[in-house]
Amino acid sequence: MNENHTNTPMGSSLSQNASTFDTERAKSLRVDAQRNRVRILDAALSFFAAEGLSVRIEEIAHHAGVGIGTVYRNFPTKELLFEAVIQRYQQKLVEDAESLIDHDDPGEAFFHYITRVIEGGAANKALKAALSGSEIDMKAVASGISNNLRDVLAKLLARAQQSGSVRADIGADHIKALMVGTLLAIEHSAGEASLPTGIISVICDGLRTQPS
Repeated sequence: MNENHTNTPMGSSLSQNASTFDTERAKSLRVDAQRNRVRILDAALSFFAAEGLSVRIEEIAHHAGVGIGTVYRNFPTKELLFEAVIQRYQQKLVEDAESLIDHDDPGEAFFHYITRVIEGGAANKALKAALSGSEIDMKAVASGISNNLRDVLAKLLARAQQSGSVRADIGADHIKALMVGTLLAIEHSAGEASLPTGIISVICDGLRTQPS
């Protein structure tokens, strides 16, 4: 009785195994690289917010748990890392606004968002530096995200106006200008702790629908 066997050359089998190993290793390296990038951005977000551009890259690397070389492979200069942080912060502003669009009380959601942005921004040295134009060109860095922010802000505003909570003669561009202008004013003020709260109160009172 004859039996037919298909023999695979040992060299071919080893080559296939090596190829599979290389593919899996490449995937693992990509995952590690992406994880490191996220950790760097998380650390940079915290340090830049607290210290602005004066922070040292070594501090960010240490906090992220990576070597300084890994930081520079992802972001060759401190300025590029700063720009990435600003883009991420603006994206978070978009996501925060989106999370409030379907809120049961549109007026409350709108004023809560304005308060959150100004209070958070007032304590964020990186954002205030970017808004002042002293470090980077915000329009060049995050124009796409800025447009998204305007769109979602317009939705929040429209719902608040439809509910009768906000004046009808106000547009999304007015709101953006108010928030940016407020943060710039706070940056160039004497730095009184109560200043953001007082300004927020004035802004919100001015935006509310006045009883006839």
